Amino acid sequence: MTSEETIREGSLVLYKLRPALVQRAGRKKLDIRREGGEMVSVRYKDVDLLHPGPLESLDDLEPPPGEVKVAWELLAGSTTTLPGLAELAYGDYTPASAWAAWEVVDDGLYFEGTPEEIVAHSPEEVAAEKEARAEKAAAERAWNAFLKRVADGRFAPEDEPFLREVEELALGRHEQSRVLRELGRTESPENAHALLLEVGYWDHTVNPYPVRLGLPTEPPHAPLPDPPEQERVDLTHLTALAIDDAGSQDPDDAVSLEVAEDGTPVRLWVHVADVAALVPPDSPADEAARGRGASLYLPEGTVPMLPPEATQRLGLGLAEISPALSFGLDLDESGGVAEITVAPSRVRVTRLSYAEAEAKLDEEPLRTLYRLAQQLEAIREQNGATSIDLPEVKVRVVEGQVVITPLPPLRSRTLVREAMLAAGEAAARFAVRNDIPVPFSTQEPPEEVTLPTKGPAGQFALRRAFRRSQATTTASPHAGLGLTMYAQTTSPLRRYVDLVVHQQLRAFLRDGPMLDEQAVMERVGAAEAVRDDVRYAERLANEHWTLVYLLQNPEWQGEGIVVEQYGQRSKLLIPDLGYETQLYLRQQLPLDSRVMLAVNEVNLAERTAHFREL
Repeated sequence: MTSEETIREGSLVLYKLRPALVQRAGRKKLDIRREGGEMVSVRYKDVDLLHPGPLESLDDLEPPPGEVKVAWELLAGSTTTLPGLAELAYGDYTPASAWAAWEVVDDGLYFEGTPEEIVAHSPEEVAAEKEARAEKAAAERAWNAFLKRVADGRFAPEDEPFLREVEELALGRHEQSRVLRELGRTESPENAHALLLEVGYWDHTVNPYPVRLGLPTEPPHAPLPDPPEQERVDLTHLTALAIDDAGSQDPDDAVSLEVAEDGTPVRLWVHVADVAALVPPDSPADEAARGRGASLYLPEGTVPMLPPEATQRLGLGLAEISPALSFGLDLDESGGVAEITVAPSRVRVTRLSYAEAEAKLDEEPLRTLYRLAQQLEAIREQNGATSIDLPEVKVRVVEGQVVITPLPPLRSRTLVREAMLAAGEAAARFAVRNDIPVPFSTQEPPEEVTLPTKGPAGQFALRRAFRRSQATTTASPHAGLGLTMYAQTTSPLRRYVDLVVHQQLRAFLRDGPMLDEQAVMERVGAAEAVRDDVRYAERLANEHWTLVYLLQNPEWQGEGIVVEQYGQRSKLLIPDLGYETQLYLRQQLPLDSRVMLAVNEVNLAERTAHFREL
């Protein structure tokens, strides 16, 4: 039907799915007029003949009255041609009826095919197509209604499927969102988060960052074996104190003091939960912990690295008698460590908060323990230890309300810190002495920096100069701690690197097979890759809940300390919030100046808060 013999001037043809009128039929090409008057030169094969004509104008293609449904019923399940369909449906084959018939075919409900061969659908096919069209129309109505509600800042229960798509982007599971695209918004997790807040699908209690970083938010459910039969040193006669933040649920270290008959302290004991007894290398629980790197501590709760059963069975002080791996540090006259003992043990542990321990520092054994901690700290400082003295806070969520508590520099914290560092140094020395491959924590000295002040601004600059610590199987100094060697040892319930140290020590003590250096570093490398995300998620979560605190306390006012300057712009540290902000002050102030601030605006999705100077 598209040969040069059948297409001539005045013919009606189909070009790009629309009607066109042939103005001139050449030997190789046609000049056709399209709707709107546009003239186009095309090849014969680019068009389909609908009617040979003559047709004077496309304006003459007014559809005639007809019986399309009757024609379909007569033809159902059979085939015909465009002239046949036009005659049956409209009583005649004219340019107008040919175009009307083709539009019916193009619609696809009753017919499909080409002008030369048109297939009439069966009744079942027509019914299915009608149902599909009805569903599509309903979906389109629902979509348009949803967009209108979103524009009004609200949503209805039936909108959840659309908003779940936005939620997937906000959680970092998808990279695209039809909803944001339709609304003309950039498809980013932050914009998705903002939209969910605007319509009320999320409220400010939703912390998306762990999921956005691909971290699990539920505890692992790996089985734990029965404890192995083994001899343990009985240290239950010693007063063992597990000192931690109030509300801590995973106590994994405690301290004891062993004294001579005359009351002279002769040995500092650091007891650590004997996690490796139930979590050997490559066990299901070990693999789960390795995949997490560390427990995830969020203001709204903790996601443990190990199955909760591990803490229940191994946490120090959660039962009357606890299994531990104890590090005995024999002390010389100066308070230094002269000899090291490492042994599986049984301990009777009393749990205290830092505040409770602080109140009892004038009582034994805490008084002597603190004195020993001071001696250990002095030795580290002589070896070049560098500490950062900046305000710290603890952010918690209690029944939906954010509580931000400043952490005062309690002596009890110094006591625990020094005991744990001494145990880490002892574990490293024990490993070196006995040729045990363990991950040592090392750190190069900080970059040379001239501190601008002796106050918070100087400490802020010093923090920037610190180099990242590294894990290695070669014992090397940890400059920041002032230790010639150090292995993280005292938190095997919370950190996978510590668990690897325990597994190696336990294997040595039981004359069992140990992992070689390569296997140790492969495990540590896998865990540390995830642990970086864990620490980042914790930081983002603290920022999120700090901003929620400001939303819950819109009249907040407090003090900011100038710690850095960039021309007229200053960076301020807000001690009461543990938060940093940048602000254009009315006048440039010296570093360490204190400025009264009030919260001005909070953008939760972007994790920003703006303050004004009072």
